[in-house]
Amino acid sequence: MSKIKVIKTEKDYKEALELLEVLMIRDPDPDSDEGEQLAVLSTLIRDYESQSFPKTLPGPIDAIKFRMEQANLTPVDLIPYIGSRSRVSEILSGKRQLTMQMVRAIETGLGIPAKVLIRKPEIEENTDIDLEYQAWDNCLVSEMESRGYFDSSSLKKNIKAELLKNFFSRMGPQARIVGMLRKSNYRSSPLTDKRALTAWSTRVIQKAGGIKVSKKYKDGTVTPVFMQNIVKLSVEEDGVLLVQKYLKKYGILLIIEPHFSKTYLDGAAIFVNKDNPIIGLTIRYDRLDNFWFTLMHELAHISLHYNEDISLFYDEIEGVTIDIDDKEKEADALAEESLLPRAKWEVSPARLIPSSMAANSLAKELGVHVVIIAGQIRHKGNKYIYLNKIINKEKVRHYFSNEKWNK
Repeated sequence: MSKIKVIKTEKDYKEALELLEVLMIRDPDPDSDEGEQLAVLSTLIRDYESQSFPKTLPGPIDAIKFRMEQANLTPVDLIPYIGSRSRVSEILSGKRQLTMQMVRAIETGLGIPAKVLIRKPEIEENTDIDLEYQAWDNCLVSEMESRGYFDSSSLKKNIKAELLKNFFSRMGPQARIVGMLRKSNYRSSPLTDKRALTAWSTRVIQKAGGIKVSKKYKDGTVTPVFMQNIVKLSVEEDGVLLVQKYLKKYGILLIIEPHFSKTYLDGAAIFVNKDNPIIGLTIRYDRLDNFWFTLMHELAHISLHYNEDISLFYDEIEGVTIDIDDKEKEADALAEESLLPRAKWEVSPARLIPSSMAANSLAKELGVHVVIIAGQIRHKGNKYIYLNKIINKEKVRHYFSNEKWNK
């Protein structure tokens, strides 16, 4: 869909979602032409969904996020109703429930009925799991089917709830999935479809389960030195593949699985099986610098948060403007230090002159791929107009040709 138009068919709908993602990544000013296009497109998509898909009463968090999308609100805009940035983050991520004081404030300020706000999350209130699966978005399930999640089964010949039940049953009891979701840490856009994240992470766990690994992970293995040594694999022509084999030797599984529509996921650290932590990457951006930073960020979670009572860390790192919690800030800091140590950065000419010559010189000194240094120069100096030639030259997805990449 090259221009915005009324959505009449599923093909129009899918094209609209693709255009919506492009516009959201650009994060336009609401008063700009692109900002108006984003608002109009969001309305058209909602209208089509309301007419084409089953209507179910939303949970409180979904209702708040929907109203945020309608009114172009950010998490900061919720502070008057909820209390503080950290409290807003806890509410939107599902870590904390709404109080009656919050319910009254949100009902008055945002116009969301109290009967919606006081409902328990669907995944907790539905004792009949078929009802939960029936509430899943048809387009999400169709996307799962197109990616082979249901093997040879299809929506045409099977009930949606049965397809989903069979898919998730491969992980074990449903209670395991529910427990996994309750112990998750989200660094994600309020617009992200959490059910899509559930499907994605389950697929990653299933892929990991199909890999034979004899080594159990030993707590404390992932240190700053360990991470810096891994980054040095980037200079090898097939370093992206070598790092999978390297991590496996230490009991860590690196899995590639593309992200879903309506998610902006870059990666996740998954601790469902403590013997073999899993790192899932989506390669949402087909750039080598993004691959290495996201990998280091997830390794940082293993290094820093392995023993905490959290099953998954979902990370939308690029293209999403949100407040992040302390755990994510810690992971960011360790990732950056492993890619480009602060002591080297402070004395490097690249800090003052973001040139390809300076980037190559620093990369050679550190023994890492120049694209990593170029990415860090752009990030640390907030100079994203520089070094585009280096950044855009190196791609990643071609190493994983078996995956179905979104075009």
